[in-house]
Amino acid sequence: MNNMKNIIEILDSGNVEEKIKNLEFLSSTNNIEIIQKIISKLDDADIKVRGEAFSALVLNENNISDLLVNNLKSQNKNIRGYTALVIANRNDTNAISEIINLLDDQSSMVKACALGALGFLNAKEAKEAIYDCLSDSNLEVRKSALQAIIDLGYSLSESEIKELSKQQDSELKRLLVRIRKESGPKGI
Repeated sequence: MNNMKNIIEILDSGNVEEKIKNLEFLSSTNNIEIIQKIISKLDDADIKVRGEAFSALVLNENNISDLLVNNLKSQNKNIRGYTALVIANRNDTNAISEIINLLDDQSSMVKACALGALGFLNAKEAKEAIYDCLSDSNLEVRKSALQAIIDLGYSLSESEIKELSKQQDSELKRLLVRIRKESGPKGI
């Protein structure tokens, strides 16, 4: 396999196929510099490279949690958002409080990713923050909050459902139907 300098050079300036080929072999690395470079590829221009970087990080069985958590504070919104999803896919519940902090992010995409991660991680401690996102100005964030509420098994009042139903969005309406069904009266 290429030495570290070559790997980093390819990940920085190689073509898509070279980047993907290298990322496929890096899921077991414990080299901090290379892991950080893989994380940076979550913001690659090519979606296939981003996907391969995501997979390499999720499949990495080394303890890379601290490095991932540090990247939740990245200046780059793609790195913040996708790292939250990587952490969730690694089932790293120790990072829940840091992911909750992302619900205050200026980027709607980051908020939506954080909500997805919190729902996936069954983060009961995020309940209030998730409900707060129902009033976010961004529709995708509100839909992600609804999905997290469903994932966590929570419900909404009829007035909350009515208020959210005013949105003309088919996906939002589908989520509201699911919430209404799951939080409706239970038989014996």
